Amino acid sequence: MQTPRPLMKPTKQRKILYNAPAHVRHKLLAAHLSQGLRASNDVKSLPLRSGDTVRIVRGDHRGVEGKVTRVDLAKYRVYVEGLTREKVDGTTVFVPVHPSKVIITGLNLDDKWRKKILERKKEGRKKPEEVVEKPEEVVEKREARPAEKPKKLAEAERAVKAVEEKPAPEKKARKTIKKTERKTRAKKASKKAKPEAGVTETEEEPRPKTRTKRSPGKTAKKSEEEGR
Repeated sequence: MQTPRPLMKPTKQRKILYNAPAHVRHKLLAAHLSQGLRASNDVKSLPLRSGDTVRIVRGDHRGVEGKVTRVDLAKYRVYVEGLTREKVDGTTVFVPVHPSKVIITGLNLDDKWRKKILERKKEGRKKPEEVVEKPEEVVEKREARPAEKPKKLAEAERAVKAVEEKPAPEKKARKTIKKTERKTRAKKASKKAKPEAGVTETEEEPRPKTRTKRSPGKTAKKSEEEGR
């Protein structure tokens, strides 16, 4: 499976954010848990939901803490209780906050599906238990292993075996003599098979010459006309 490359162009990054589906937007609206929640639940971050208690960590409204009243998936913003401002006409409006400026201090676990999400994440973060061997088993394994030879001795033994496996020079000489004999025999056989120059074993009979009737040419036509 081909892994997707990270997009470096800001125009394409913004395009992905604007055209993202709802399930992707929900994941992008995630925030980190506080240290206490992280230790108890063994989870680093979760998507924000209405009912979660939140503390603002960065920005002009740093230190404000309250419950999340609404989550806006279209604008990627969160609205917190108590964080409001007055407009010119006197009406009060909630101030939108980006989820990256927020830390979750309390989780809303009224939904059973959210509990299942926490359990699944805990199981995923668990490491497989390491198998601890007993000291007696370790000693038995060491005894069962053959004594390892040093590298130099092993290399020397390999070199000796290679020399022993090589064919003797006498055998090589015999092989070369046999090859030359074969070649000479083949040459003699080829000479016997070929006839000598200027001598033919069977002379071919000459083919009978056959004359083909030619069509009368221009000269013949002229002579006929003159005779008439």
